Parts: sequence; structure tokens; C-alpha cells
Amino acid sequence: MSQKNVLKGVFLVALGATSYGMLATFVKMAYEEGFTTAEVTTSQFILGLIGILLINVFQKVKYKTKVVRATSKNIFKLMLAGTSLGMTSLFYYLAVKYIPVSIGIVLLMQTVWMGVLLEMILEKKLPSLQKIIAVFIVLTGTVLATNILNSTIELDWRGIGWGILAAASFTTTMFTANRVALEISSAQRSLYMLLGGAVIVFSFAFATQITPFNFSIFLKWGIVLSLFGTIIPPMLMNAGFPLTGIGLGSIVSALELPVSVMMAFVLLNEKVVFLQWIGIILIILAIIIMNINFRKNN
Repeated sequence: MSQKNVLKGVFLVALGATSYGMLATFVKMAYEEGFTTAEVTTSQFILGLIGILLINVFQKVKYKTKVVRATSKNIFKLMLAGTSLGMTSLFYYLAVKYIPVSIGIVLLMQTVWMGVLLEMILEKKLPSLQKIIAVFIVLTGTVLATNILNSTIELDWRGIGWGILAAASFTTTMFTANRVALEISSAQRSLYMLLGGAVIVFSFAFATQITPFNFSIFLKWGIVLSLFGTIIPPMLMNAGFPLTGIGLGSIVSALELPVSVMMAFVLLNEKVVFLQWIGIILIILAIIIMNINFRKNN
């Protein structure tokens, strides 16, 4: 693979990660305007589905018979896998309702050690020393990044709980997304996974929305949330990862963490102390250690 293609892949993955990093800050700003979690997630998924559907139609018209159509079995598996996508959005948005965005993104990054644990359970073998070291670095970084050593800081345990659940759900999403119906286009896979996620999101909205639904969310924040949360990042990352490879792509996608913290710092005036930045750097370092190959080929 040429250096030019790798650089193109890095650029695409970086843009996708940056988009994801902006998301929680926009959600927090929507909350400040009085919108509910149900309104935020519903608008994001409805407009996201419309956007992905239009992309699928465009591909079908452009490529015609070249596009491999999903079977009913593919659709069922992708929708089932997509339920964890819906739960990740719900849990993450509920988390940032109670805790700062800079803490929420750190909790979401617990997918690093959760992924190692899930891999160990599924493959029934102990992780490598490289991964064990990375896990300890993540945990150390988390203690610093959440600033829990500061006795004056009081974190809402509801936010902590939702954040951990978001990380667990996101871990499931990452594992299933890379194993289900790989033979069909990424646009089709995104569409059916979004449909599965929408079932969870809409069920939550029906169960929790006790006030009249504020449809102005669609114009005020829905478009922004769907673009930065469900349309742009999957497209860019699906295009970029094949060019970078999983290892380099995972390292570049860690850009989501500092971007999210910087957005919260600039737009929400969230206080981020020096020790928290050290913790964030440690988490990024752990992701690099997890994905770099230390063995040199002779």
C-alpha cells in the first residue's frame, strides 16, 4: 500500500474521530436549551436514518448491479448488533447529563480494557503482556483524568454508572460491527445497524417522554447530531480503516478523546486541570501500546 493512501486513510479516520469527539458537547448544549435525552436521541437517529438511506439509494443508482444486497439473515444480524449502538448513544447521553463531558469521554474510553476482557472470555486465553500493561496504564490514566483523587470533586454516581454502561455497550458494538455481514456495503451495514439502534432509542423515548415532544429539536440540534454522530464518522472511518489498517486506525481514532475534552473546555467552560491532561495522555498512550507491533520483521 502506498504512503499516499495511508496518509489519506489517516486523514479520513482523524476527521471521523474528530466528529465523534464533538458530539457530547453538542448534546450538553441541547440539554442546556431544555431538550430531553429522548428528544436528542430520537432526532439524531431519525435524521441519521434518512441520511444513510439517501446514501444507499445513491450507491444503488450509481453502481447498479455491483452492490451486493443484504439477505434477510444479514439484516436480522445487523439489526441485532445495532441494538448495542442505540444503547451506547442512550447511556452516553444520559451520562453527560449528570457529569462533565470531559469525564464522560474518559469513561467511554474504558472500552480499551473491556475489549481485552471480552476477547479473553471469547477466545478463552490470557491476554498478552503488552495488553495487560496497556490496561494498567488505562486504569491509571482514568484515575487521573476523572480527577477523583481530588477530595473536593463530587461526581454524580448516576453519571458514572451510565458512563460505564456506555463503555460496555460500545465494546459490544465494536466487536459485532467488525464481524457481521462484512460482504455487503458499509452503507447498507450502517443502515441496518441504525435501524436496530432506532428500536432501542424509540422504545426509550416512548417510555420516558412524559412532556409533549418538542419537534424544534430536529432543526436546532437534530441535523448537527445526526451528521456528527451517525452519518459522517461511520462513512469516514469505513473508508479510512482499510487504508490505515486496524492498528494505525485505532491509534488515530484516539483523537476523539482530546477533541472531546477541548470542545467541552472551549464551548462549555468545563475546568480541566493539569493532572486530567496527564491522565488523557496516558489513555492515548495505552491505545498506542495496544495497537503497535513491537516485533520487527527480519
